[in-house]
Amino acid sequence: MHELSAHGCGCGGSCDGARGQLAAQRALEWVRRRSWGGGFESGWSVTLNFHPDRRVGGHTVVERMALEGVYRSQFVTGISNGGLTAFQGGDRWRWESRMFGGAYDRAPVCSRPVYGALDWAGSQVGAAPRFGSCFFRLGPQVARRSTFCYPDSTFEPCDFGVGERMGLVELARGAVKGGAGRDVLDEYVEAQVHGPVRWGVDVDELVLDPSFRGTAVEEAARGLGCALSWHGGFRLSVGELRRHPTYRGREFVELGERLAVGGWLTPKVLGDAARSGEWGSQSLKRVWHYVARFGAPG
Repeated sequence: MHELSAHGCGCGGSCDGARGQLAAQRALEWVRRRSWGGGFESGWSVTLNFHPDRRVGGHTVVERMALEGVYRSQFVTGISNGGLTAFQGGDRWRWESRMFGGAYDRAPVCSRPVYGALDWAGSQVGAAPRFGSCFFRLGPQVARRSTFCYPDSTFEPCDFGVGERMGLVELARGAVKGGAGRDVLDEYVEAQVHGPVRWGVDVDELVLDPSFRGTAVEEAARGLGCALSWHGGFRLSVGELRRHPTYRGREFVELGERLAVGGWLTPKVLGDAARSGEWGSQSLKRVWHYVARFGAPG
């Protein structure tokens, strides 16, 4: 039996936690039967990349996290750093129905898994920085209630894993060594965490980008009650940005030029632009891809 809990979803008792717990157990068993390979290795971890300073209602993401005590799925928040299809009949709903054998089709939305990636290579910026400049590193016990796929579920993969059967890493290693032709931001083993992710229970540390030092983001992050650290920092110069006009498109290079402060793009600069409401979220997402791809530390 996996360590699933119906408590801590943050819904104040308004959802059917038992139904959600049963759905998660069914999803785990469905994926286990389709998984292969050796088990989870020491040194691996599941990470959840996100942008802490985006708005959700009247709060930033990290402020909302501090208030609610749990990490929410796109089905609940309505926001995402990827696609925006988490509704009944949408692509995300359809992908989950396929991956988990329909386990969540009639379950409460708050019981659906949250998404991250498997850090098998020891990345200092989390395993999937395309989805955010900061990340939570989860404790090893969370792997026992996580499922995995390679590549990302948007590609409708056929290869799956669970904690005790992780042959996916062999595929990922082979793709990195052989140059599979995918964008490096797409080269991750996707993780789906079933059951709640709670700061003081399931999270080992929160790792922030240094552009948020001394800001309201740091203040709210310290209120979560988990360990806090900093990575080397994303930072992209306008000069480097201009060298890659075909990566996401010239219009996003031009937008990056307009947004840059002192000739530089950082996560904080893009977060300030997002909260201003002046720029579309999908356009800013593509500028972020430039920063994540060409401005990563180290």
